[in-house]
Amino acid sequence: MKTGFTFGRSICSFLVSTIVVFSYLVLANSGHLGKDTIRVRDRKQKVNCNMYQGSWIFDNSYPLYDSSSCPFIRKEFNCLKYGRPDKSYLKYRWQPMNCNLPRFDAKDFLRRYKGKKIMFIGDSVSLNQYESFICLLHAAVPHSTITVQLNDSYSSMIFNDYGVSLMLFSSHYLVDIKNEKIGRVLKLDSLKNGDLWKEMDVLVFNTWLWWYRRGPKQPWDYVQDGNQTLKDIDRMVAFRKGLTTWAKWVDATVNPSKTKVIFQGISPSHYNGMEWNETGVTNCGKETKPLSGSLYYAGLPKASYVLKDVLSGMRKPVHLLDITTLSQLRKDAHPSSFNGFKGMDCTHWCVAGLPDIWNQLLYAFLIS
Repeated sequence: MKTGFTFGRSICSFLVSTIVVFSYLVLANSGHLGKDTIRVRDRKQKVNCNMYQGSWIFDNSYPLYDSSSCPFIRKEFNCLKYGRPDKSYLKYRWQPMNCNLPRFDAKDFLRRYKGKKIMFIGDSVSLNQYESFICLLHAAVPHSTITVQLNDSYSSMIFNDYGVSLMLFSSHYLVDIKNEKIGRVLKLDSLKNGDLWKEMDVLVFNTWLWWYRRGPKQPWDYVQDGNQTLKDIDRMVAFRKGLTTWAKWVDATVNPSKTKVIFQGISPSHYNGMEWNETGVTNCGKETKPLSGSLYYAGLPKASYVLKDVLSGMRKPVHLLDITTLSQLRKDAHPSSFNGFKGMDCTHWCVAGLPDIWNQLLYAFLIS
């Protein structure tokens, strides 16, 4: 009995001592624990940080490369080559509100994605981003051998030393256009190019620019919606139905353990100054600075809401490269008349320039 009592009393003494010591440590080292808590908060903040909410900061360390040293820029986007006199548009860095955007590290990307295939699928805005990505990689490994391949469906640039393939598949609508007896038919519920797409390691999709094209620039004569063949249809309705067909293809076909899927957000144009609260301005021709702050006067375009709604209903993971607002703020970043055609272009973007930031955001997602 005496031994049992002694053992029990020892246990009680140990527990009391432990509680006292623990309480003392909590009180005596509250500052230390506070720092740990802050670090935990910081980690949560980084995890929860929205890279797409922020503002543009002037930064002399930009641009990320010299466009004159990149031989892969088309005349539509090569603003400095075609006489743009101001260069401040090259000097802006995107700063998220609660975290930092990692600087694009081309060699790190090439090592991580050794032997992989990355495909951009969409219209000329996809071409804009594709050429920017090529320039970012080429600037880091200028002596790497590059193989260029062209065929009817897509073009590719292969960085042979790393086995990394960057590919561009041209598709204005993602869904199919077929030549039939009545003419060219846009088929809102048909997508037949997926057999090639699903073999990629990274897919970056984009569509919007062509959905409102009319007249000679419209590449279809009829639109097929289910069993109906129509001369026209509400374009926003058509956009939603086309996106839904694409979403069903992703959900049914893509293997997320092999392929990462990204959708490039709606890229804005700047032809109406009322959208950024400058009445009377009709293009981007004289714009040399981005808008300050984080908000765009006109708000998001309707297409952005449609896109986000479709993505929210998908089963497979798709990352939205949500570049709309940050690009709306860059009324200064278009070629305007400084392109090989000398026409006023406030739809596409200078390279080097804004698309490099899109790719910086893409890189941040791909390495996360």
